[in-house]
Amino acid sequence: MIGKAALLEVIAGKNRGILADEAQKQCILAAIAQLEDRNPTPRPLEALSLLDGNWRLLYTTSRGILGIDQFPFLKLGQVYQCIRAPEAKLYNIAEVSGVPFLEGIVAVVARFRPRTERRVDVKFERSVIGLQRLIDYQSPNYFIHQLESDKKFAAIDFSIESRDQQGWLDITYLDEDLRIGRGNEGSVFVLTKE
Repeated sequence: MIGKAALLEVIAGKNRGILADEAQKQCILAAIAQLEDRNPTPRPLEALSLLDGNWRLLYTTSRGILGIDQFPFLKLGQVYQCIRAPEAKLYNIAEVSGVPFLEGIVAVVARFRPRTERRVDVKFERSVIGLQRLIDYQSPNYFIHQLESDKKFAAIDFSIESRDQQGWLDITYLDEDLRIGRGNEGSVFVLTKE
């Protein structure tokens, strides 16, 4: 049996999946599946106090997230998914670095709606891509506060209207400080609560 500590050990040093080779990815996915089988919160959408908060990405197979690191001169920094359960909102925030003084941010705002006891439908509403200095990015909480004040940023800031910008997420493991999810594009996400 592989537990939480063993999963954290096997993903350590993999830079959220960027540095994992195929054999390591298979080992990580097996460890994730074993932990999911022992989910202490089988109805995560009824455990809003556990779900709510800022979650930092530890590992993913998402090509969209990991692909940020493939652009010349860009390095993927911390990635957060901040859930505001009472408002049914989530904020995906990726910090990007590379050229000094040109650190960036890629953020998406979405709403979610429970579909089952562990699946949520996600509808993306807004995207912000810009330089941290120009949008006064200090922390995920500060940035979310600015987003919710309807501030327009000196950045690429646009509403997402398309029905194509929807998806779903299964929460397959949830405890006080670890969450595992699986998305509609086949991606897996392992996050720790900040």
